[in-house]
Amino acid sequence: MAVIRDVMPAFELAQPNSISDAQKLLEQQGEDGWVLAGGMDSFDWLKDRIKKPKVVVDLSGIAELKGVRATPDGIEIGAMTTLTEVVLHPVIREKYKLLAESAELVASPQIRNQGTIGGNVSQDARCWYYRAGWPCYRAGGNICYADTPEGRNREHAILHADRCVAVNPSDTAPALIALDAKFVIRTSKGERVVDAEDYFLGPDIDITRLHILRPGDLLTAIRIPSTWAGAQFYFEKVRDRNVWDFPLVNVASAMVVSSGSIERIRIAVNGAAARPLRLKGVEDAVRGKPPNATTGEMAGKLAVQGAVPLQFNAYKIPLMRNLVKRAIGGVEEATWTPYNGQ
Repeated sequence: MAVIRDVMPAFELAQPNSISDAQKLLEQQGEDGWVLAGGMDSFDWLKDRIKKPKVVVDLSGIAELKGVRATPDGIEIGAMTTLTEVVLHPVIREKYKLLAESAELVASPQIRNQGTIGGNVSQDARCWYYRAGWPCYRAGGNICYADTPEGRNREHAILHADRCVAVNPSDTAPALIALDAKFVIRTSKGERVVDAEDYFLGPDIDITRLHILRPGDLLTAIRIPSTWAGAQFYFEKVRDRNVWDFPLVNVASAMVVSSGSIERIRIAVNGAAARPLRLKGVEDAVRGKPPNATTGEMAGKLAVQGAVPLQFNAYKIPLMRNLVKRAIGGVEEATWTPYNGQ
């Protein structure tokens, strides 16, 4: 039976035209405030009446949150820059193709035209129990419905689950981690800059959030240093449908090869845990080795150590293992052999 909801709950709409005004509004409203970027995640919550903020702060009128700008050491992307702009920007395509490739695989063209880079890394978990308003751990209850004998958990975590087994759904997050990006956050105490990998939270730290933003905080920009500009990049996303779908698992890597060996590398996966995972153990293990199938095989096995499957997602272990293998060793060309009936 379909669930029939009432109309969207009433709220006050604020449309500031500067970052400082937006941050002050959010600080004043606290838990009652809601940040509206592209709205791709927000409107689902509001239409289903699961989230009922008193004030929605629409960021669409803040010009300083939009666009890609050159910096003395790389580029800065405003948090309200659409995913389509990220995909098409010539500097990103030339020097940081990894981000363009990951952004281009988000959802559908229509959603990328509206969705923003800041929204993509800040979206909430997509576990259907949580999104439907069930009183699970993440929603303040005392049970994880996905992690029960009757639970449906095909898309859920195989690593670092702690009560909640929902995963982070972002495609651009692992690419930004691989590029060593920095996230710029405006708080009541001023500007704060954090490494991309530190922006995301697991349930062991805070089960109610996927990122470090607190009421009153605002993600304003993402900075990508020139350190990895023009490196050898790899991004792959496995999903059920070709468009408008979240990753079952995705992988992103940035690698510099010198004299046939991996000189330096950063690699991250998403869809395997509640937060995007930088695979530091894999990075250490492959550094100094040739980027071939043998190294990739070793890296893949190392990446899934400690993985614990749920009832319906054991497939994620070989999937993640092989994605990491391909990110390190490349994709081997398949050879066609005629079927001989044996």
